[in-house]
Amino acid sequence: MSFWKAGIGGMIGFTIGGPIGGILGAIIGSKLGDKEQARPSINQKNQAAFFTALFACFAKIAKADGKVTREEVDKVDHFIKDRFKFPPDQRAFAIQVFNHAKDDNNSFRDYASQLSSLLSNNQSALVMFYELLFELSMADGHLDPTEEAILSEAIPIFGLEPDLFNLNKRKFGADISDAYAVLGVTKDMSYKEIKTAYQRKRKEFHPDTLLSKGLPEELLEKAKDKFIEIQSAFEEIEKQIKK
Repeated sequence: MSFWKAGIGGMIGFTIGGPIGGILGAIIGSKLGDKEQARPSINQKNQAAFFTALFACFAKIAKADGKVTREEVDKVDHFIKDRFKFPPDQRAFAIQVFNHAKDDNNSFRDYASQLSSLLSNNQSALVMFYELLFELSMADGHLDPTEEAILSEAIPIFGLEPDLFNLNKRKFGADISDAYAVLGVTKDMSYKEIKTAYQRKRKEFHPDTLLSKGLPEELLEKAKDKFIEIQSAFEEIEKQIKK
């Protein structure tokens, strides 16, 4: 995380404010003391907000049924190690955010709403954030009612397409995806319209585009996976059309 390497987490927390900034200030800022810090860039602020909100929202999902079980903590820890492959210091940061958020007075909506506001000009990053929430929720192979309720609630908070919930439920539940849904198109659209939609989405989710808008470097592989998913969806539709 470039904001971590730059050693400006406390300053970022101060400039972001709200529940996200509060955790950053409490966890990273306390380690920096009165050391003079450089002013963070927009990208560094966005990266910090993304990851902090992600682990905070993981905590809220885990505690949605009233308590966080050992199994849920292990699931999150396993997810962090396998999905992000963090070095020890960044893994410790993620766990600290999780532990802080599971017991604080802020809600899932508080964290999600602030992130949505901070990334209002980067809808693609919010889509990826939502997919990560879904991926974690279904890491154990099923989606329980409390998790489903929060993931449904997140759709309007982030201003996402309603179909995204069912699309992700299919994708992460049975490794099945609807090529048309991935591109946000329908079968009654012309090939030209579908190709235009594909080219727009391809540009929006290109890894370089996402990184330039502040997506954390650690999500590069996730960005590549999303880009491949979009490419594969269009190729599948082309095959169907040209049969």
